[in-house]
Amino acid sequence: MDWKRSLRNRLAARCTPKKSEQELKDEEMELFTKYYMEWKGGRASVNTSYANIPRFYYRLPAEDEVLLQKLREESRAVFLQRKSRELLDNEELQNLWFLLDKHQTSPMIGEEAMINYENFLKVGEKAGPKCKQFFTAKIFAKLLHNDPYGRISIMQFFNYVMRKVWLHQTRIGLSLYDVAGQGYLRESDLENYILELIPTLPQLDGLEKSFYSFYVCTAVRKFFFFLDPLRTGKIKIQDILACSFLDDLLELRDEELSKESQETNWFSAPSALRVYGQYLNLDKDHNGMLSKEELSRYGTGTLTNIFLDRVFQECLTYDGEMFLLINKGNVSQSVSFFFFF
Repeated sequence: MDWKRSLRNRLAARCTPKKSEQELKDEEMELFTKYYMEWKGGRASVNTSYANIPRFYYRLPAEDEVLLQKLREESRAVFLQRKSRELLDNEELQNLWFLLDKHQTSPMIGEEAMINYENFLKVGEKAGPKCKQFFTAKIFAKLLHNDPYGRISIMQFFNYVMRKVWLHQTRIGLSLYDVAGQGYLRESDLENYILELIPTLPQLDGLEKSFYSFYVCTAVRKFFFFLDPLRTGKIKIQDILACSFLDDLLELRDEELSKESQETNWFSAPSALRVYGQYLNLDKDHNGMLSKEELSRYGTGTLTNIFLDRVFQECLTYDGEMFLLINKGNVSQSVSFFFFF
């Protein structure tokens, strides 16, 4: 009978040794894992897109993980090379200009060649896949002004393309010096970038190599003073591209740059030599540092003792003297420089 079998099972269960607390926990975890995996599998079968979501976070390799660091460096290098190949080269830019000029829409406005939207799209089809990103309705609308025929200037559009290509090229160039690969440049990274950039700037051909270290220092401090006000020791590459400092620096590539432009350009050789001369004139003992007494002679000697005391309290000093870069500029920025830099 069934009740006899049940009674025997009941008695047999009483004779079975009682499970320990750890065994019960293990059994509970095993059952939980089993039911959870069944539930998870059921959810996955409902929406298969969950299995296609790519991994979006990768931790940075530690200092002792040499292979992972090398792999990351090589991956970044390959990525930047691929991005560089996607940019328009000089031949492709010349071909783009030829196509734009060929499809210009009359009448001209003075000497300004114009193009309507229909021809704009035709040029986009013939220019190749690299140019496709520039031939959109959004960009056309951005460059459209008050032309009665609904056209845009060919020169303005071409300059827009040139500017975009230059920004991408410069970003790739700066990213090569981003050792951490986080979109920032440390002070040493920016120093290396500018030092290797000097030979490519014709306006700096007259600088002696012994002067390079001082020039790099003045240039880097300009970037960090304005772009790193919180003194974090690093600057976003995006911020470098967004400001005009890099434009001023790369302006020195122009072999025919006027003397007036050089005088107003912080990064020019005359400007750097002027700052260097001011510093040497103040440094009477020629030890490369400025004491309070030496700094008090800056300009017309109007810096008060209270002001100088405050400067030396805030700035890093060595045996009561400090290294300081001086240049005439906006008063509020100069005060901020002394008190917070």
